[in-house]
Amino acid sequence: MTPKIFKEVIDLGDGREISIETGKLAKQAHGSVVVQSGKCMLLCTVVSNYKASDVDFLPLTVDYREKFAASGRYPGGFFKREARPSDGEILTMRLVDRVLRPLFPKDYHAETQVMIQLMSHDDDVMPDAMAGLAASAAIQLSDFPFECPISEVRVGRVDGEFVINPTRAQLEVSDIDMVIGASADSVMMVEGEMGEISEEDMVEAIKFAHEAIKVQVAAQVRLAEAFGRKEVREYETETEDEALEKKIHDMAYDKVYDIARAGSSKQERSAAFSELKEEILASFSEEEQETLGDLIKKYYYKAEKEAVRKLTLKEGLRLDGRKTDEIRPIWCEVDYLPSTHGSSIFTRGETQALATVTLGTSREANQIDMPSYEGEETFYLHYNFPPFSTGEARPIRGTSRREIGHGNLAQRALKGMIPNDCPYTVRVVSEVLESNGSSSMATVCAGTMALMDAGVQLKKPVSGIAMGLISDGESGDYAVLSDILGDEDHLGDMDFKVTGTADGITACQMDIKVKGLSYEILVKALKQAREGRLHILEKLIDTISEPNSDVKPHAPKMVNTTIPNDYIGALIGPGGKVIQELQKETKTTIVINEDPVTGEGLVEILGTDQHGIDQVLAKIASITFTPDEGSVYEVKVIKILDFGAVVEYMEAPGNEVLLHVSELAWERTENVTDVVNMGDVFDVKYLGIDPRTKKDKVSRRALLPKPEGYVERPPRRNDRGGRNDRGGRNDRGRGDRRQSRSRD
Repeated sequence: MTPKIFKEVIDLGDGREISIETGKLAKQAHGSVVVQSGKCMLLCTVVSNYKASDVDFLPLTVDYREKFAASGRYPGGFFKREARPSDGEILTMRLVDRVLRPLFPKDYHAETQVMIQLMSHDDDVMPDAMAGLAASAAIQLSDFPFECPISEVRVGRVDGEFVINPTRAQLEVSDIDMVIGASADSVMMVEGEMGEISEEDMVEAIKFAHEAIKVQVAAQVRLAEAFGRKEVREYETETEDEALEKKIHDMAYDKVYDIARAGSSKQERSAAFSELKEEILASFSEEEQETLGDLIKKYYYKAEKEAVRKLTLKEGLRLDGRKTDEIRPIWCEVDYLPSTHGSSIFTRGETQALATVTLGTSREANQIDMPSYEGEETFYLHYNFPPFSTGEARPIRGTSRREIGHGNLAQRALKGMIPNDCPYTVRVVSEVLESNGSSSMATVCAGTMALMDAGVQLKKPVSGIAMGLISDGESGDYAVLSDILGDEDHLGDMDFKVTGTADGITACQMDIKVKGLSYEILVKALKQAREGRLHILEKLIDTISEPNSDVKPHAPKMVNTTIPNDYIGALIGPGGKVIQELQKETKTTIVINEDPVTGEGLVEILGTDQHGIDQVLAKIASITFTPDEGSVYEVKVIKILDFGAVVEYMEAPGNEVLLHVSELAWERTENVTDVVNMGDVFDVKYLGIDPRTKKDKVSRRALLPKPEGYVERPPRRNDRGGRNDRGGRNDRGRGDRRQSRSRD
């Protein structure tokens, strides 16, 4: 029986379409869709358990995987099976998770899984831009309690025109690469990188994307109605006690307000809040604590959040005593680590990042091998967030999704400022040593200084700042917070991080938790963020005003050169013998790649000793040396033969050529040593390729004056009746004798 298919088509307005289809695949999932654009197809399934998990949060898992079969490829490596997700897949998971999670009820605790799989790939379609649409469409076909449909789109700007879901080729010439997630009413998430654009341009890009999202949301609604909307499932809600809530509020609110108003440090403030919470708990009997303990804690945190927010809205003060636009004290240092190629410390308040830079060859480039994209990164940044940075002790189980996401944001902030002619592969590592508010932005600042300390010629320095928003929907009051604390991140209505140079924005990451945020407030927040960025940028420039003119003495120097394709094999040598011995002798690293367009050999020479690099360059010059016909070269005799001398070009050691006995002098030479001896140095003239031997021909006599009365010998004849070119004699009938023997 052929299943009934339901389908909706979204017109992107430029001849491209996105279709959403259900009814054919994965029907036992609680919701499933296939989203297709061109030949790109995503299958998304959603399942949520009917029984709540024993946790006080939503155990939501968003999983995005790209199948190698989707692009007709095998997985790389020894095991031919997809294994752990790549960084690119994890970044897509985070994009989708950040929009979906706030739309589930706060008291919904059933384990929920969203699985998105790339089943067919199209080189002209970037699948991550459709992952949010697929996830939301599948949820709309389920019975999950979910607030409203959403979608995500990528927006680029090519030749001044905004483009929805640009191709990778378009993205390469775009000055904007942003992914926006939104419902029909509100923008909820923004992340991307930009080419030093203005705040106004960024807002216009968000508006343009939101209009496209509204169309995609409407298509999901139509599909769900055609498929048949399911009734929202009933689930066990959290217990509420209004009387207890009021009692806790009355006990806690004023005291929390006073603690928050004191402007104390993180440790002092945390201790005071903990003491107050324990005091409130102690006011209840042991039996009440056992039965109502979770509710008491819940209502206490609710009162704490309300008091802190009210302090900011009412008095313009924050937990650490700062005003809303005030930046915490900053101190910086460069060249802290003596053995690294570059290093820096950036400390802002109670957040500290130590960044290092390592310089290498193209061999150290970060290889990206995904079904949807193959390439390499010659600049990349890794971010580490150990538990001690927040005063905690917990197990470390590999690199977290958060670390990958924060590192990617910092990498995108800085990569546009790496010059195109930078000869190195550059790796930045940020070690977060303290954290109380945006360690990713501290990473951007530390990374900038470390790169400049390493001698990487950054186009412009980059700084970053984390901003927050507290708003009161009833009164319309709001406060934009510069350089937010960790606590302000949790209790605020918006968390957005902005990086940029003095001339514009280079990257952003924004999560908006309040509905219907006006663009006017967003523009104000971005303007305030710019003031903060420039303030921080001044601190960076005060520490290191411009990149060091050269790399450190112990850091490798890089020299790039090219050689004709025909000489690549000669430089490598049989079995790599020549290049390996050269690297050992000069203490350098030599990497040879072939230019895919010209076929030339691209040679990278990396070494700490300039003398060693010069030796490699001299060897390359020697191997690729090509004399010009008619030019004069100085040579040295390195071997004596019966019929001439082997000479070596002085300017190209190792390049040898035969100086035939007939070219030694104008007079007849019986013995080579009558004219030249081992080690003699003299000039020769290069005569080009000998048409008879097809080898290089040089002459010493061509540079000598002809002796008086010298008579040129007649040219040799090549006919049977006269002299031949073998010895000046004919074959004396040997040809007839050979013919006679062959007849016998």
